[in-house]
Amino acid sequence: MPDKVKIAAVQTNPKITKTKENLDEILLQTEAAAKNGADLIVFTECALTGYVFSSREEAMPFAENIPGSSTDRLVTCCRELGVHVVVGLMERDADRYYNAAVLVGPGGLVGKYRKNHLPFLGVDRFLDAGDKPFQVYQTPVGNIGLHICYDCAFPESTRVMALLGADIIVLPTNFPEGRDKMINYLVNTRALENNIHFVAVNRVGSECGTRFMGRSKIIGAAGDTLAEASGDAEEIIYAEVKLSEARQKHIILKAGEFELDRMRDRRPELYGEITRPKT
Repeated sequence: MPDKVKIAAVQTNPKITKTKENLDEILLQTEAAAKNGADLIVFTECALTGYVFSSREEAMPFAENIPGSSTDRLVTCCRELGVHVVVGLMERDADRYYNAAVLVGPGGLVGKYRKNHLPFLGVDRFLDAGDKPFQVYQTPVGNIGLHICYDCAFPESTRVMALLGADIIVLPTNFPEGRDKMINYLVNTRALENNIHFVAVNRVGSECGTRFMGRSKIIGAAGDTLAEASGDAEEIIYAEVKLSEARQKHIILKAGEFELDRMRDRRPELYGEITRPKT
């Protein structure tokens, strides 16, 4: 596995209900990023479908099985280009519907994630909460963890994936205008406190009266912003990261005097209250 991985964050403006058009655009932008040397290419939350649906009934026709026709096309594209891609979509599983993301590579569908924490916003008002624990997927471009948008407001999400060995944690989002603090502070904090690379990919444009703020980011394991997109344009940003930097949890600031290890220095025996449900 190479140490250096080039990441592309693709900031787009999906068209609600236009899944074929959106998928065509995803494939086009994947090819553009691959030509620019990207190994891991990340798209937004609900990139395939749009987000601001007004009811469960309105959204249901645009949900898909995973694997399904769209993921099959993504697999073909990744196989031809030799890249890994993360795309947000709505998943249908029998009579349940999820806000989901898929990780696809040259060898096929690597994994999927169903959004665990649902805000009262957009289509999330009508979907089912994720029913699976967080996972980390081992790939030739690093160990990758997936979560979606509001999940990052719960630090346990990122910490669990860091403890599972994630090098890169991916966050497809639909942050609307007014949520600047999420981009300004929170995503960088998640990288810093876990010493992992972090990719937050937001959308732009307006949809059914909601305007989105863009500003997608790629953040290094030290918490520094490596690349940031504009607030209103469809664009691709790139950054190169070293997997070894996320794997070295023992940080020596001054040998023998100032050293940190954010995994080994934890005191989990004191954290029991975190797991107690609130009524």
